[in-house]
Amino acid sequence: QVQLVESGGGLVQAGGSLRLSCAASRSIFSINVMGWYRQAPGKQRELVAAITSGGSTNYADSVKGRFTISRDNAKNTVYLQMNTLKPEDTAVYYCNAHDGYLNYWGQGTQVTVSS
Repeated sequence: QVQLVESGGGLVQAGGSLRLSCAASRSIFSINVMGWYRQAPGKQRELVAAITSGGSTNYADSVKGRFTISRDNAKNTVYLQMNTLKPEDTAVYYCNAHDGYLNYWGQGTQVTVSS
């Protein structure tokens, strides 16, 4: 098992930046895929970005060129750098880990972008 704790959310003006962190309770070195999802009110949860154990990344079209996902295996932490934020990025952001068998989720962190 692994517990995930997100941090770094908050209120920011459009055009601003935030960096989200996801701290895992154990080593993430062998976790196949770590990712960030988001859920806005009244909408389904959607994938924002993902990174494999080998470092390959994948992004939603809506965030390409603005968001960057990275992982620091030594710190058991995954980051999401969010630049040029837009009001439509407002959502609860969730960290996800998939170890090849099970999915694990954090409790979420709120990101609010004001216009």
